[in-house]
Amino acid sequence: MTMQTRHWLSLKDWSGDELNELLDLAAQLKANPLAYRPLEGKTLAMLFHKASTRTRISFEVGTIQLGGHPLMISAGSSQLSRGEPIEDSARVLSRYVDGIMIRTFAHEDVVRWADYSSVPVINGLTDLYHPCQVLADLLTIREHLGFGLSTDRPWSSLHVAWVGDGNNMAHSWIYAAVALGFKLSLVCPEGFDPDADIWGDAQSQNERISLTRHPHDGVRGAHVVTTDVWTSMGQEEETQARLKAFSGLQVNDAMMTSADHNAIFLHCLPAHREEEVSTGVLEGQQSKVWDQAENRLHAQKAILARLMGAL
Repeated sequence: MTMQTRHWLSLKDWSGDELNELLDLAAQLKANPLAYRPLEGKTLAMLFHKASTRTRISFEVGTIQLGGHPLMISAGSSQLSRGEPIEDSARVLSRYVDGIMIRTFAHEDVVRWADYSSVPVINGLTDLYHPCQVLADLLTIREHLGFGLSTDRPWSSLHVAWVGDGNNMAHSWIYAAVALGFKLSLVCPEGFDPDADIWGDAQSQNERISLTRHPHDGVRGAHVVTTDVWTSMGQEEETQARLKAFSGLQVNDAMMTSADHNAIFLHCLPAHREEEVSTGVLEGQQSKVWDQAENRLHAQKAILARLMGAL
């Protein structure tokens, strides 16, 4: 890759100032969705090895709104499915297109794409990180709670509680907390902690990141309570064991009473009602999941405009 190529692989790679600039740009693009066309004449290749609703549609619509052309490539429709190395595919594809978005399993695969691509590579989701989702979540928090918008509510005064698996979402929240300096409380059952290397790295940079087994302790006073499904794609054989391990971690009205009285609830969707979240919370007044889902479009447009359109 060229020295000038910037990728979106993990929030670990972006500073707090850069994230704030992206959030400002996302808000600007949301306010004027068709006013900017920095991708005129440019193509985004979208590679999918996992099923998708929000990622596919938001990237496709966002690319079109910015004046570009989205090119959908499914897992079985290219030579990748017949064993062509990522290194070869990246070097060829980046001579055809202006950006590559990938939704896949192994994070190492996205890193290899970036290492051999001469155009920006965007992580649409891997088993290790989901940075696009957390950028949209931060935009939602900014809109509804005002954090990051003034000296009265700096990011450092935010408290986020993550309840559930120490998964790709938890890892992305961890590095968001490192970049922006807010308090992050993770509530994970025994055996489902975040990756040890990520955890050690993050704690060395932000001592306000903590882990507990007790949901009400982790949620107490939080401005944001967020969760994810207990069984993600590729983990279906673990469903029954996970249901048992995560019992008691459902985000419901009782748990929300421990949070700040103005707290909001977030979920990256799709949700399993009455498992990780009660229907009452998901559909209740504190839930901002539909605004959060919409903000995938605006946050990702900011990423596309910055990486591919130089906005």
